[in-house]
Amino acid sequence: MKTRIISGAVLAAIALAAILIGGVVLVAVLLFCAVVGMYELMKALGVFDEGTNNNAVAAAAFAGAVVYYILLGVFHGKYFGETAAIVVIAVMAVYVACFPKLKSEQAVFSCFSFLYVGFMLSFIYLIRIEEGGIVSVWLVFLSSWVADTAAYFTGMKLGKHKMTPVLSPKKTWEGAIGGIVGAGAAGILFSVLFDDARFPLEYLLICMVGAVISIFGDLAASAIKREKGIKDYGTLIPGHGGIMDRFDSVIFVAPGIYFLTRLFLTRGL
Repeated sequence: MKTRIISGAVLAAIALAAILIGGVVLVAVLLFCAVVGMYELMKALGVFDEGTNNNAVAAAAFAGAVVYYILLGVFHGKYFGETAAIVVIAVMAVYVACFPKLKSEQAVFSCFSFLYVGFMLSFIYLIRIEEGGIVSVWLVFLSSWVADTAAYFTGMKLGKHKMTPVLSPKKTWEGAIGGIVGAGAAGILFSVLFDDARFPLEYLLICMVGAVISIFGDLAASAIKREKGIKDYGTLIPGHGGIMDRFDSVIFVAPGIYFLTRLFLTRGL
């Protein structure tokens, strides 16, 4: 427990510093998380061919992620959709060039890993560079980590009805509701403390919807682990597992918060 708390505090400190500084520092931290998370996911999905050691499509996906984040930092997301498409094309081109040494599943899962982890994590940067983004970007973490914590304690005290007994036996409907309510309350408090209470209802709605999205992000990552028979995706963060274990909900929430803030916050987001 002590190791988990310490590593969690270090992780929070790194996230805090990177987001406050922004710019190239945030891009670099997100790229690191993206590459490690992609590796963990591809390893779980069996992309790496241990028999032939031909990991060309995985290498193409990693290289594509590096190029993608460089372009993201240079052009500030202006062409993020186009560059993501180019990465997918590049991965499939490598698959064709190496055929029949590679399996189609390796190429598909490499593309999937880039889109699921690399592409979706980049929305944190896209939120941060918007007007007022230094405030709004924290809604990603309020909607995921606060919701997860509130759901955990609510589930322990009140949880009786299993939400997904096969996929995640410990999750309950009571815990999920507690997490959603807790995220909404955190959103209102955040608005009062850091945004002059200009958008309390908007923050409430954004965080509650974000909390719902975070549940699916958590369950999606858990489904892959259960299907593949693994406990954790990695061991990078002591007591928490890997990047995919700690950021599973954040990966889902980041795009959602990006669109929700642009829709509901009227200050140009």
